[in-house]
Amino acid sequence: MNTELVVFIIYLVCMIGIGVYFFLRTRTGGEKEYFLGGRKMGPWVSALSAGASDMSAWVLMGLPASVYALGLGQVWIAVGLAIGYALSWIFEAPRLRAFSIAADDSITIPQYLTNRFKSKSHSLQVVCAIIFLVAYTIYAASSIKAAGTLFNTVLGVDTNVAMYIAAAIIVGYTFLGGFSAVCWTDFFQGMLMLGALLLAPIFAAANLPTGGADAIVKEAPGYYSVFTSWTDILSGLGWGLGYFGMPHIIIRFMSVESQKSLKRSAKIGITWTTLILIFSVLVGVLGRMSLGFDEGISKNSLVFITMVRRLFPPLVSGVLLSAILAAAMSTADSQLLSAASAFSSDVYKPLIRKNKTSDKEMLWTGRIVVLVIALLALVLAVNPNAGSIMDLVSNAWGVFGAAFGPAILLSLFWKRFTFKGAVAGISVGAIVDILWLVLLSKTGLYEIVPGFVASLCAAVVVTLMDKKPDAEVEALFDKAVSSINID
Repeated sequence: MNTELVVFIIYLVCMIGIGVYFFLRTRTGGEKEYFLGGRKMGPWVSALSAGASDMSAWVLMGLPASVYALGLGQVWIAVGLAIGYALSWIFEAPRLRAFSIAADDSITIPQYLTNRFKSKSHSLQVVCAIIFLVAYTIYAASSIKAAGTLFNTVLGVDTNVAMYIAAAIIVGYTFLGGFSAVCWTDFFQGMLMLGALLLAPIFAAANLPTGGADAIVKEAPGYYSVFTSWTDILSGLGWGLGYFGMPHIIIRFMSVESQKSLKRSAKIGITWTTLILIFSVLVGVLGRMSLGFDEGISKNSLVFITMVRRLFPPLVSGVLLSAILAAAMSTADSQLLSAASAFSSDVYKPLIRKNKTSDKEMLWTGRIVVLVIALLALVLAVNPNAGSIMDLVSNAWGVFGAAFGPAILLSLFWKRFTFKGAVAGISVGAIVDILWLVLLSKTGLYEIVPGFVASLCAAVVVTLMDKKPDAEVEALFDKAVSSINID
């Protein structure tokens, strides 16, 4: 335990060190530097940062626990995520980078959607900011909860105290270094996550007890069945829809230094994510074979933690378990920064300060919002009735995917798309997603699926009822499309 604690401390000190480094580098920069890294991210950093900000602690705890408890029918979540992630890099990323630059060099998703239509209305930015603040509070709470569970299980530290410590560390380097610090910490954390998920299943497979696979068949006859029900398959594949509208992930597309680098980033990112998902599922299956079914392991999502601590000596297990911290922190920091940028750039600057803010004021406004969102997420995380890690992630993921996915895709591929259509799509998607979760969750269908469909229909119908975009808006579309392959 002491060895693992030392490893954790060294890891956390390194993360804070990165934050301090970028604070010293960017303290004279503006909001573009703090919230988007000045659009100077290289292919490796942008790719692994996008992946790590996506694959939070649920990929090391939540997904393996679902496979461990429920069987291979849960593999459709991994399949849906792999397909959605690949499609977002291949089709969405090149256009979003080009369009965000053409749309007055936008640095946030709400700002991009407003500038894309040359609109002077702030209604879309306000709607987006509200969704951001609510959904990111829920999402960040899942990461803080995962870190608390890790410290409690491994070190015996009180879960709530551990959550306070984890939140303080995450806020520390995000508060100081902004987007650059977040991306670079995510880069190192992404490498650590991949290494941990590669090693654990390999060693677990080499140490399987005799008859472990047969014991599962006797205990749970349908465990190895992939084709369980149409709702499981459709819901699992529906997870992939989230990528098209996940702000803290697709913001990485906008930060890449060039279209050439973006193509390299796509190859790296897709490969990394596919490997992560494959080995995450293997952890769940091999965990069930080697550990048997344990209600405590299932309820608290402890498959990976238990497996690693049984297989490796303390020094190695400390390093591998740091991957859970990496996963939790790499997602929470991105979420906090996205929420801060949405409020600072899209509400505070244009509505409260009427565009009279200095660069220094914008930097500190963003940092204060990071603190506020982190405190709200912490309050939710320590609430025993908040739900499991996987529940919190799925709720936030569903809202983002249903609300923003259709609007962003249509803005990139449909010249006729209008501002009113975007507002309608985003609003309807979020409302339908939440109502389905509250009223119809017993159907077994993941709420992102009906939410995404409703959002798409609303956006298309309202656009067709609206007048065509002005010539200036159409010219922006043409300019963005023509610039995709220039650099």
